[in-house]
Amino acid sequence: MRIRIWSWLFAAIFLGGCIGDDIVDDFVPPAVKIMNTVDTLALGSTWQFDAKYTNNIGKEETLPVQWASSNEDVLAIDGSGLATGLAKGSVTLTTKVEAGGEMLSDQWPVVVGDETVVSSGTQSGKIVSTSSYLLEGNFEISEEGNGIKIFISDGYRASTALPGLYIYLGNNKSSISGNGTKEIQMVQVYSGAHSYQVDGVGLNDFKYILYWCKPFNVKVGEGVVE
Repeated sequence: MRIRIWSWLFAAIFLGGCIGDDIVDDFVPPAVKIMNTVDTLALGSTWQFDAKYTNNIGKEETLPVQWASSNEDVLAIDGSGLATGLAKGSVTLTTKVEAGGEMLSDQWPVVVGDETVVSSGTQSGKIVSTSSYLLEGNFEISEEGNGIKIFISDGYRASTALPGLYIYLGNNKSSISGNGTKEIQMVQVYSGAHSYQVDGVGLNDFKYILYWCKPFNVKVGEGVVE
């Protein structure tokens, strides 16, 4: 009986300090995003653009996509997202998806020029605590191998009092369940620079780095791409 009481008290104290912010539901605004981008497309060449739709819990779904170019004489694009550079100049690509009676869209500027220039393969942001526990730092994500590398900078610090702390990638910062979230691993480093190699994912597949106390299913921090 005494063991049960102490176990209950420990859980109550930990959860009380760990939650920090008010609990919110897992709704996120549905969105569509242009993927596999180039900044410049060589005249006379083609490029396959893709689009990703995520629903109101951040899970990717396949829906019909519409594509359009602001100037078809400069850059033409078909219904599959295959673009062709026809004349030198600048255009804006638009992709649209109809979901739940709402039309969602995203745009990307493209220059047709002498050579193809793939869009920059890096992202960066800050890690912040969403609880009473220490968690801070900066990160950079780059394409590497058949996936991405997450580099956490030297200023990173996390509380060693966090039990079962895991790091995830996700599109919904309020949930790690049922929305396409990818578990990276249990956190082993609590101070200083370190990195994670995540294979099989793309640079733009996820919006957030998430820190979660897995045994209690409680979020304690996040990293948001700026």
